[in-house]
Amino acid sequence: MQKKLLLILFFPLVIYGQEVRNIGTLFDSLKTHPSTISDEITVEQSDAGKSMAYSHLFPNIDLFGRYDYSSTAAGLLPLPLNEMFTFSKNPALTQPFSQNIYRVGASISMPIFVKSIYSMVSKASIMYKSAEDKKYINLLKNEALIVSLNANLTYMDALGIALEQNKNSLLKTKEFVTIKVNNGRAPESSLLKINTGISQLDVTKNDIALQKEEVLAAIKTLTGVSLKKAVPLIQTGTFTDGEIRALDPLRGKLEADKLDLRAEKEKLWPMLLVQGNYNRSFAKAYNNDKDIAENYYTVGLVLKIPLFSMDQYSQIGKSAVEVKATENELNKMSLELTSQAEQLQNSLPLIESSIQLYNNSIKDKEVLLTIAKVSYQSDQMTMEDYLKYEDDLVLEKSKLFKSQAQKWQTLVKLAIIYGNSIEEMVK
Repeated sequence: MQKKLLLILFFPLVIYGQEVRNIGTLFDSLKTHPSTISDEITVEQSDAGKSMAYSHLFPNIDLFGRYDYSSTAAGLLPLPLNEMFTFSKNPALTQPFSQNIYRVGASISMPIFVKSIYSMVSKASIMYKSAEDKKYINLLKNEALIVSLNANLTYMDALGIALEQNKNSLLKTKEFVTIKVNNGRAPESSLLKINTGISQLDVTKNDIALQKEEVLAAIKTLTGVSLKKAVPLIQTGTFTDGEIRALDPLRGKLEADKLDLRAEKEKLWPMLLVQGNYNRSFAKAYNNDKDIAENYYTVGLVLKIPLFSMDQYSQIGKSAVEVKATENELNKMSLELTSQAEQLQNSLPLIESSIQLYNNSIKDKEVLLTIAKVSYQSDQMTMEDYLKYEDDLVLEKSKLFKSQAQKWQTLVKLAIIYGNSIEEMVK
């Protein structure tokens, strides 16, 4: 019995958790956990990336100051040919040429048509949405973790109570066996056997206590809450199937990767820019040393056509591979989650049926144990046969508690897959 019970006890446990009187308190604590805050920061970073993408649509304006020295007199600004003739005919005029020129001004550059910018803006918006989706799914995963851990605690607490009841039952039987041994009606080995059964129960209870401490520590790590026992769980809803929302972050990444590939290709398209410069120059005229200042500005449309860019071709190839990788990962995850969802949905009614069957079986085994006690006391049953009835009852209870935990774990796994709110499913 000991081996059977330990096999039931060591069913896969989820390693993480949290605790208090209300499961909602655990959910609230989770929302301030560093892992949740990390997802929020990722969303903020995506929002900043979106703002950066939009910023490329706005003009760039720069102010500048400059000093130029020339070995021969240079012009403060370009001069039309007619004005050059005027200065040459009248050398006494202050001419806008000097060896030392001070310039201040501003420049502006703005895209009129750069197709890749619009694709990058779309990509940034999708990445922001993908980050929000990932934050939501990660929160669901951690909430599911809390529910699963709490269900495991409930399993351990209930099994501990069952083992204690079993021990009390054996202790009462031990009193009767002691009397029979002392009166010579039973061999001393009967007392040894029942003591061995009690010792095995104590060992199992100790193993449960050790596992419970691990789960409690994991819960505290995740939520910062210290529990001593499981929080009561009440099911207030169930999962709603439909689209597999757990794939939303990956779907968003694939769409963003495709836009990134398109943007890289569009960088080879012609670009139309507007550029402008304003320049005010100060100097002393080279011909009469008088102070002069001249304003000069230009505004122009620039058509830029890439002809050959090897690094850009390499970047396009790299982006294309990234699209294929993400597409393959999405297909892989889709198959896995679809299969898992189908298996979980098929398992749920079976688990619920098992819970009902175990409840009925426990009632029957309690009756059988009562009969077995009377039969043993009447010398109509051996000690070994009686202890088997004790073991069967505890084992059946352990199966019931395990099924109850599995039901919770199945429900929250389905909630993650379909993106259902776990806080609306349990309280």
